[in-house]
Amino acid sequence: MEGNKIISRKIISASISSSIFAILLGLIMPNPFGEDISSLTNYLFSFTLSTPIYLMYSFPVILTYGVLASILSDKMSQFFAAKMKDDQIETVLSGILHALFGLILLLYSLGASMLFFMTDRILVSRNRTYKPLQAVKSFAFPFGVWLIFMGIVYLEHIVNK
Repeated sequence: MEGNKIISRKIISASISSSIFAILLGLIMPNPFGEDISSLTNYLFSFTLSTPIYLMYSFPVILTYGVLASILSDKMSQFFAAKMKDDQIETVLSGILHALFGLILLLYSLGASMLFFMTDRILVSRNRTYKPLQAVKSFAFPFGVWLIFMGIVYLEHIVNK
């Protein structure tokens, strides 16, 4: 039963962090092909268009690899903290292991793994028990972000026709 709580929390963390990651990546790199952005309007449109694309590619990876790597990082850090008899080092070790697992694609995945780690630590600090149904409901967050951004893209195309 304890495993379900951990997996549920990790899935919720993945849903939240992948949505935030896609939005931040869209803000930082609105045009993934490196073309020049000449105006604020062009920047906003590129950001709005790239965010759902980033989300479509990052969410499945964060959901699978991120959840598994995070569980492994937490279990390894718990093991080492127990061996060292120091509970305070567990968070530091977990953060370091998240960063190491996040280095697979260098800066992109490192940013995603640190965002995942911070989101998960915030959920842990809330001292709540997360159930599998809550994990399933958390999928509404990335879907909602995707829907909002695609709706904006659709409206922009209607207005500019």
